[in-house]
Amino acid sequence: MNYHLFQLVNAAAGRSDPVDDVFEWSARWLIYVLAATAAVPVLTHLRHGRTALVRVVVSLGLAFAVGQAVAALSTEVRPFQTHPVHQLIPHAAGASLPSDHATAAFAVAFAVGAFLSRRWGVALSLIATIVGFARVWTGVHYPGDILVGALIAAAAVTTIGVVGRAYDRRASRRLDTTA
Repeated sequence: MNYHLFQLVNAAAGRSDPVDDVFEWSARWLIYVLAATAAVPVLTHLRHGRTALVRVVVSLGLAFAVGQAVAALSTEVRPFQTHPVHQLIPHAAGASLPSDHATAAFAVAFAVGAFLSRRWGVALSLIATIVGFARVWTGVHYPGDILVGALIAAAAVTTIGVVGRAYDRRASRRLDTTA
């Protein structure tokens, strides 16, 4: 099914230079736009305290670490290594699962949405989705690689949220007992 979905998306690649150009640019550079856009809610909320910012950064770090562990255990190689594809951007051969781009993009989007601003999180999630789709369009990832990256990001943000709330409750109790 993963390869079938890949074929549905990637088969459209190579038919229109202007469309391909948009997805090639998105696959390579849109993640930087996402990071710059994420800076807006980060800087806006910085004056309210650093706790939320720390949780965003730790979520990204946790998602990246888990993604690297999954990649080390994965035997899935990139689509262009085993199938004829329309590969529109150069990429080294190697592990395909999960997509680092998708993991990072969704981790930032979900963390901003969870810890800073739901509205900004939705906008960033849309950008992350475009990044992921572009990685499939350009032939360097399967749809499952993008989905697993998004799931890792969601799990990391959820974990940091749960741990953070537990820490907040414990710190609040500690303040109550010393007052």
